[in-house]
Amino acid sequence: MPKKIAMIGAGSVVFTKTLLSDMMATPCLQDSEWVLMDLAEPKLRRMETFANRMLKENRLPGKVWATLDRREAIRGADFVIITIQVGGFDAYAVDYEVPLKYGVDQCIGDSLGPGGVFRGLRTVPVLVDIARDMKRYAHPGAVMLQYANPMAGNCLALGKVTDIPFVGLCHGVQTTLDLIAGYVGVPKEEITYTCGGINHMDWFLTLTHKGRDLYPILRRVFEKPEYYKNEKVRGEVFRQFGYFMTESTGHLSEYLPWFRKNQKALDLYCDEPSFGGESGAYYKYSKALAKKYAKHDPLEYEDPVIRSRSVEYCSYILEAIVTGKAFRLMGNVPNRGYITNLPEGCCVEVPTFVDTTGLHPTRLGALPSQLAACCMTNVNVQILAAEAGLAGDPEAVVHAVALDPLTSAVLTLNEIRRMCSEMLERERPWLPQFKGRKITPRPTIKIPKNCKPVAVPLDPALAINKRFGDLISRKTD
Repeated sequence: MPKKIAMIGAGSVVFTKTLLSDMMATPCLQDSEWVLMDLAEPKLRRMETFANRMLKENRLPGKVWATLDRREAIRGADFVIITIQVGGFDAYAVDYEVPLKYGVDQCIGDSLGPGGVFRGLRTVPVLVDIARDMKRYAHPGAVMLQYANPMAGNCLALGKVTDIPFVGLCHGVQTTLDLIAGYVGVPKEEITYTCGGINHMDWFLTLTHKGRDLYPILRRVFEKPEYYKNEKVRGEVFRQFGYFMTESTGHLSEYLPWFRKNQKALDLYCDEPSFGGESGAYYKYSKALAKKYAKHDPLEYEDPVIRSRSVEYCSYILEAIVTGKAFRLMGNVPNRGYITNLPEGCCVEVPTFVDTTGLHPTRLGALPSQLAACCMTNVNVQILAAEAGLAGDPEAVVHAVALDPLTSAVLTLNEIRRMCSEMLERERPWLPQFKGRKITPRPTIKIPKNCKPVAVPLDPALAINKRFGDLISRKTD
């Protein structure tokens, strides 16, 4: 039977074109009805025109149409694909520029850090509304395929408020596997692996080729300067923690405290251009695209001919559900005991099987302790950011950013509070859940030079400890 596939955020030119091409190249999906929805009408209409060119020039059945009405797009849909960016480049500019003014230097700023937290605050309420629309208007059992960043925070929030079937999708594992295959000299199709962790911090727990462990080869490779230079941050984390993971230097440098906290660290680990660690790499890229696309239709010179499917999971998931041909992917799902040393309900990225009966995440058990500890520094932020986004709680925003590994390595608590306040005020147009709520200032308490601490009576049982401490202090002096 033909399927109705709603694409929410379809003005996203590159992503929408890629996913449409993949689906149109999949025989069981070629008679589908694709509904493109976005709030940016000029971009949406250009995408609609190009998608119809794809159908026509590839001589495919199916139907494509566009709408500004989200409920109209979702009504009767079998699948809902999310590629939204709430606030677009205007909001993203605040995510990068304000933290940089305070000294928080982000390379990407879309998943963690101040930028990732505020992107999540903007996105979570919209995702919740989409889930509610699906519950009411979509075909029973309709599946959400969620691509919007911050992936982990968004999926964590969704898991708290909805029971619709959904999975968060990223291509970090697929693209990293390409790199590993090149590093160890083995075709990627012949590599057997197990991954587990959280989105953008997913660890290759095993890497084998025909029963042979590939990790000794990979370890030797990363002791060579020419390889280490290519992936300084990921290479250093690998050397220190023992496992290779899915994020490039640009992304990973933001998720841990050691790589961007001062100029010394930046010079040592983040001196490669663009996504090799450059400050504002994605911001500059997005700004250049926005300027270019303001004058030219980005699809004008795109080739509508469909040649093959990309590494994106989307079309393979739909194919598995429609045909029963089982497919294995790395899915972002609420933790229901899948990783035992990460919190229940947080978003984990684990091996997931899909077939006509739906999505089936698998249980990995416990991660190596050092990997779980690295993940937890990010999970703490994601939990607080999701709570802030759902409740519109300004204090939770401050708490989330204060616990961010990079931000906490750079700023004091009061500086973090002032930065969050400025970001909240500038992003209010996209944060309706915070209407009438502000971040309360906590002015620095000035202590006069002659100020003495208040003498507080001690419990007699504790007094001996104080006298012993005073005695040690006098002997030290």
